Amino acid sequence: MMSPKLAAKIVGILFILAAVTSMIAAFILYKPILNNADYLVQGSKHANQVILGAVMELMLVVSAIGTATTMFPILRKYNETIALWHICFRFLEAIMITVGVISVLSLVTLSREFVAAGAVDAAAFQVSGTLLAAIHDWTFLLGPLFMLGINTMMYSYIFYKSRLVPRFIPILGMTGAVLVFTCALLVMFGVIEQISFWGGILALPVAANEMILAVWLLIKGFNDPALHSLSANKKATTIAASM
Repeated sequence: MMSPKLAAKIVGILFILAAVTSMIAAFILYKPILNNADYLVQGSKHANQVILGAVMELMLVVSAIGTATTMFPILRKYNETIALWHICFRFLEAIMITVGVISVLSLVTLSREFVAAGAVDAAAFQVSGTLLAAIHDWTFLLGPLFMLGINTMMYSYIFYKSRLVPRFIPILGMTGAVLVFTCALLVMFGVIEQISFWGGILALPVAANEMILAVWLLIKGFNDPALHSLSANKKATTIAASM
C-alpha cells in the first residue's frame, strides 16, 4: 500500500483534475452540441471540439475512480463498511458519466449523418437528437449531483469521525452533500433547472469542499496523529486478541 502522504497528494490532484475537466467539458467544449438550437449542424462543424469535451469527461471518470480507490485503503481502517459503500457508489457515478459521454459522441455521429444526408428528413434526426441529449442531461444529473451527494457524505463522515483532516472540511462536505443531493431531487421533480442560479447555489458548497480538501491534502496531507492513533489502537487490539 502506498504511504498516506503520497495517497493524500494523489487524491488532491485528482479532485482538482476532476473539477477542471468537468467544467471545461460542460461549459465550454460541449456548447455547440448541447447548448445550441442548431446542434445537428454545429455538432458536425465542431466535432473535434465536442470529442475533446468527451475526452475531458473521461478524464473526470478516471479521476472519480482514482479518488475512491486511492482513499479506500485509508478509509477502510476507520469504517470498512462505509468505505466499501463509497467505492461502489463512486463507480456508479463513473458509469453514469460514461453513459453521458457515449450519448454526446452519438450526437456527433448523428450530426455528421444529418449533414451528409443534406438535412433530409430533419424531423427524424431531431427526435433522435432530443433523445440522446436527454440521456446526457439525466446522466449529468444522476452522476455529478445525485451520486456525488451520497459519495461526499460517506467520505466526509469518516473524515469527521477520524479527524484525518480538520473538522471544518468534512462539516462543509456533509453540508454540501445534503445540499447537492437536495438539488438533484429538485431538478428531478422540475422545481428548478440544473443550470440555474439556485442550482449553482446548492452545488457551490460541495464544490468548495472538494477544492479546499484537495488543497489541504496537497499541502498538509492526512493528519499524522490520527493515523498514528489508529495504528496504536489496532496494535493494542491485536495484542489483546492474542492473549
